[in-house]
Amino acid sequence: MANRPVYIALENFPYVQRVDVEFKFYPGFSAKQKILSIRSLHAAFKNLSPEKSVLEISSKSEDLIGVKLSAFNLQVKTNKADKTFSVESAFQSSKVFEYGGPFKDLLYKSSREAKTDSRLKNSGTLKEFQFFKRTFPLEPKTYFYNWLYIHALSLQNELAEKILNYDAFTDIEFNPKKSVNCQAEAAAIFVGLNRAGLLSAAFESEENFLKIIYQGKLK
Repeated sequence: MANRPVYIALENFPYVQRVDVEFKFYPGFSAKQKILSIRSLHAAFKNLSPEKSVLEISSKSEDLIGVKLSAFNLQVKTNKADKTFSVESAFQSSKVFEYGGPFKDLLYKSSREAKTDSRLKNSGTLKEFQFFKRTFPLEPKTYFYNWLYIHALSLQNELAEKILNYDAFTDIEFNPKKSVNCQAEAAAIFVGLNRAGLLSAAFESEENFLKIIYQGKLK
């Protein structure tokens, strides 16, 4: 048995609820094993909340929309340079460390290349994030990642419309004991903000996003 979070969209602050669900885990790295684990997790969640629709967001998802919503695949297109980059590449390329960064060349690398670049592990302590001309602090811990993911999703009209059909989200690869940021959580917040009618207001400025979603609280 294993325990993984399911993120449920809420129409009121904090716009997401994390529910830890126990389920039968199928060990192994094959796609088949991942799918079995996802099905098991979703079945366990549906036993708790049968009225809620749930979507796996990762490259292992059985739903194409879930694959497209993976941070490895979700794309942002620049207006001036007419280039595209993934949320994952943007996140990794924005890291500023004690002894280096941001490593802007990672922005247009593949998601996997960006995430595994050796400089990210050999440049000392993470200090902040710099995304184009914007600077983001390390606290709240999920602030920059959630801003980046939700901003990217808001620019993808077709995906943004389809994700609203779901109430809850998972990422089978995410383990809260090992990681902080989660694309399933960001997706749930997006849906919650949309249902609350606050999505546009949240992106009027970075300060608005921080105030609406975190209300000045560290996370």
